[in-house]
Amino acid sequence: MATAWLSLGANIGDPAAQLIEAIRQLDAYPGIRVVAQSTIIRTKAWGKTDQPDFANMAATVETDLLPIDLLHACLDIERDMGRVRHEVWGPRLIDIDLIAYERIEMDTAKLALPHRFAHERPFVLEPLSEIAPEVADWIRARRS
Repeated sequence: MATAWLSLGANIGDPAAQLIEAIRQLDAYPGIRVVAQSTIIRTKAWGKTDQPDFANMAATVETDLLPIDLLHACLDIERDMGRVRHEVWGPRLIDIDLIAYERIEMDTAKLALPHRFAHERPFVLEPLSEIAPEVADWIRARRS
C-alpha cells in the first residue's frame, strides 16, 4: 500500500456537499481507502478570478493503485459526478487533484509529482498542512 494526498475543490452547485460525496466515492473506489480528510475551507478563485469562491479540502488516501491509475480514478470520479471541462481554471462541480504520492518525484506530460502548482496555492497547502504538515513542507521545499 502507498500513501497519496489529494486536493479537492468545487465552486458551483452545492460545493461542500460535492466534496463530501467525492470523499465517499474515493473511499468506495477499488484500491483506495481514505484515511484522513481536512476541514473544508472557503477560498477565492485562483487563476481565473471572475467566478464564485471555492470550497476546498485535502485528503490522505492509502492505495494499491500506481500514481497514473490513481489519477485516472480521480478523473473517473469527477466525470461520474458530472464534471465537464469547459475552460482552464474555470468553475467546476468537482476537482480532484493528485498532489503527492509517497515521496515520488516525476514530471511527465500526464502527471507531475508533486503537483506542479501546489506550492503556489494556499487552498492546497492550508488543508494539506492540517492533515499532513510534513508533506506540505516537502512540497514547498521541492517546488520553490
